[in-house]
Amino acid sequence: MGINSENEMAADLQIGPTTLGMVRLYVVGDGIDLPMDFEPEEAEEIADELRAAAAAARKAGKKR
Repeated sequence: MGINSENEMAADLQIGPTTLGMVRLYVVGDGIDLPMDFEPEEAEEIADELRAAAAAARKAGKKR
């Protein structure tokens, strides 16, 4: 499965700080229970990547 592949899977995403000073992305769904912890600096880099991807998706959507 790639980034452009569609599927019928569903999952919830929770994002928040942990008591140990990490940022946790927590994905939970049918058969999925995936906590991912990041240093705050890593989380900021991920946020930058999400913003860049959102901007690219907007441009791609306008071309259609």
